[in-house]
Amino acid sequence: MTAHRIRVKGSSFKDEANEPPGPKPLPLLGNLLQLDLDRPHESLSELAKTYGSVFKVYFGTKKVVVLAGYKTVKQALVKYAEEFGEREINHTFKFAEDHGILFSNGENWKEMRRFALTNLRDFGMGKKGSEDKIIEEIQYLKEVFESFGGKPFDTTQPVNYAVSNIISSIVYGNRFEYSDLQFKEMVNRANENVRIGGSASIRIFNILPWIGPFLKNRRTLQMNAEKTRKQVLELVSGLQKTLNREESRGFVDSFLLRKQSDEESGQKNSRFNEKNLITTVINLFVAGTDTTSTTLRWGMLLMAKYPHIQDQVHEEIDRVIGGRQPMVEDRKNLPYTEAVVHEIQRLANIVPMSLPHSTSCDVNFNGFFIKKGTTIYPLLMSVLRDESQWKSPHTFDPENFLDEQGRFVKKDAFMPFSAGRRVCLGESLARMELFLFFSSLLQHFRFTPPPGVSEDQLDLTGVVGITVNPSPHKVCAVKRT
Repeated sequence: MTAHRIRVKGSSFKDEANEPPGPKPLPLLGNLLQLDLDRPHESLSELAKTYGSVFKVYFGTKKVVVLAGYKTVKQALVKYAEEFGEREINHTFKFAEDHGILFSNGENWKEMRRFALTNLRDFGMGKKGSEDKIIEEIQYLKEVFESFGGKPFDTTQPVNYAVSNIISSIVYGNRFEYSDLQFKEMVNRANENVRIGGSASIRIFNILPWIGPFLKNRRTLQMNAEKTRKQVLELVSGLQKTLNREESRGFVDSFLLRKQSDEESGQKNSRFNEKNLITTVINLFVAGTDTTSTTLRWGMLLMAKYPHIQDQVHEEIDRVIGGRQPMVEDRKNLPYTEAVVHEIQRLANIVPMSLPHSTSCDVNFNGFFIKKGTTIYPLLMSVLRDESQWKSPHTFDPENFLDEQGRFVKKDAFMPFSAGRRVCLGESLARMELFLFFSSLLQHFRFTPPPGVSEDQLDLTGVVGITVNPSPHKVCAVKRT
């Protein structure tokens, strides 16, 4: 059913008429008793089975409209990109409101995103420049893995540091040693904030902000954000002192040069100011570290759990590449490996509810009226596991991305980076990193469960924060001969 997208003045729509269906809310509590706040995406996926692909649910007194299934999510984010393209700024991220990229809207968001995209491309994001940086970093990571001598270890920190160095070299113009205390603290804090930023207590804080002072997680978030801000300011000041108009080392230099140029030309109210710089750098650093490293760690866990799939990846890499370093151009000749990388992203489902959106105007969508300013959850999990789109939606099966001849097949419902105006800024870089890190590590190592642990005992439930991380675990990286 189609209708006018934007509500017309004087039309017969009333806020309560024609709204999406949903479970009956209780006073003050809304639908909280029907939601598992530790794993809300799972509760919402269940509710979609009852209420359909567009439904409303109340987190306390706050109304949220949930979009479920490939067709509905794609239609909202792509065809109605403007209407559903705002970012909802909840209480947790109020400190970043109107600055940076992740948690801003309007002209500021447009200008910062455009500048970031242009400059990240200039510094080789998704191109040969990035490929060289990633291949260099892989050598450091392989050394760390080898140092464990095939004994069980937690992959979290080494993988986080390696991936973080890619975005750091693009943003700051240099990589950091894994032993650099400042770097380790920044990465660990970023990951802690992503983990607790999506915790049940923080979800409740966003519904009842007055409980903030009593929440340990809230205090940790604030403390971490302030420490990170100070550290980024220090790094930026160091780059400012050695700034050279003739040579831009990374994103920070480009931003500083633009800021300087705006100041010299007497431009008032320039958006190229310190707060936008610090916030954008933190956005890029956190987003560029957490999502890719989390996906890679899921990949190693899934290889340990499904050795027959790992065997096929090893066979293909050995046959096509042999002992030389895998390159991006090898993707087209490694259809099975490429399918496995995509299937890791699909099943790991690391951003199951996307980041919350908000409607920019009154909109009539799929026959339902949605008011301006309504919080929208595009349920990416329901797209990545849509039973109408995938051969095996609920199991780990690379065949989801292969045709009968074993050729790699692109799928429209593959939407781990979201879609539309808010699609992940670093998608091309992330795709390159995932392929190069994964194929290079699989070329050199066999991943197995620790001694005494069977494949069946490896847990795939995950820990839910803003992203879904693997549950704490160890694997063995046995050097292949």
